[in-house]
Formats: sequence, structure tokens, C-alpha cells
Amino acid sequence: MRYTMADRLRARSRQLGMTAGRVAELAGINRSFVYDIMRGRSENPNLEKLDQVAQTLNVERNWLLHGIGDVDGESPIMEDPMEAFVSIPSVEVTASMGGGNLVTDEVENGEPYNFQRSWILHDLKADPANLRIMHVEGDSMIPTLRSGDVVLVDLAKRSPTPPGIFVLFDGMGLVAKRLEHIPNNDPPKVRVISDNTFYGPYERTADEVSIIGRIRWFAREI
Repeated sequence: MRYTMADRLRARSRQLGMTAGRVAELAGINRSFVYDIMRGRSENPNLEKLDQVAQTLNVERNWLLHGIGDVDGESPIMEDPMEAFVSIPSVEVTASMGGGNLVTDEVENGEPYNFQRSWILHDLKADPANLRIMHVEGDSMIPTLRSGDVVLVDLAKRSPTPPGIFVLFDGMGLVAKRLEHIPNNDPPKVRVISDNTFYGPYERTADEVSIIGRIRWFAREI
């Protein structure tokens, strides 16, 4: 398998638990320099700056460039470029945010989205099999979420502790809302909150809601 400088830089950074921004900060260089290499946009980088990156990562410059040279400690596990991305199914349902469509069925025949496997596994710490792409409609979660946004939902994360934004069935339909667990209640209760203050919060018992999953990421067209 022939790996690139981008593959080696990503693997070593991931092994040391560093983001691209952190690598740049410790090396004393612009973030764009590191990002360009990681994205394969810079095959002939400034060698002086690359030396600073290599020192930060405790590797020799030639290891980054050609895969030849010393690495302090264990060498990082390199990803197979053919398996670097994972496809997440898009479900044809709409999570309403006030005045939107109410839906009850999930049909996995929407357009899938591809994500870096390492981001899913190491940053989100999620199982790709538990993730789904959904779209949201309505205005009740403005400014956090807007109508038409794409959200990544983790079906394995169904506990409202800690609080967060979830897709849930609240007895009326599938909605995207902020959830908080209300302590010291029997039966247990949750508070359902809209970020748009025009819509007031309401409470539901645990039996009255079905949490589909926690929203972990979103994207928006500009």
C-alpha cells in the first residue's frame, strides 16, 4: 500500500490525539499549512515549516515526506485509503421544528453521505452502523438549526443526560428539540425546549416520548 504525506500526517496526529489546529499551534505555524497537507493540497510544502511540524509530532521530516526515518515510539496505524470513508445512510423522514411535517416511518433510500471513518470512530466515538442522516424543517430551533439543515443522528445515544439536541417522537410527530432530564420526578420527566424563544418549553414523562437519537453534527447550505 502506497501512503501519502497526508496519510502519514493524519495518522500521526490522530495517534497523538492532536487536531490539525493543535499541531499548527504547537509548531508555531499557520493552520492552513497543516490543513493543506492533510487535505492533499500541498505535495511540496515549505521544508522549514515541515521541520517544525515534524518536531511537534516527534518524527523525522523524511518520514512525513517519504515514510522513511524514525518515529518516536510506535509508528501510527495507517488507514487503508480505500476504507478511509464510511457511507452513512440518509433516511427519508423530516424532523419537524415547529410547523413542519409530522412523520412516523423511516425509509433508508435517501442520498447517503460519506464521512471520514477516523472522525466517526475517534472524534465522535460512534459506531457508523448507528448513524443516520436526516433533514430538519421549521423554525423552532433557530438560531442553532434552520429549516433545511442536514443532521447526523446517533441512534445509540438516547439518554437526555447530559442535555443536548435530539430527534424524538413527542406524541404528535418526529421533532428535533433540546432535551433536559428533570430530576426528582416519579415517573421520570424530560423538558422539551426550543431554542427559538417564540416557542415555549413543555414537559413530557418518559413514557410519552420516544427518543430516536442525539444530533451529533449538522450541515447547512449557504
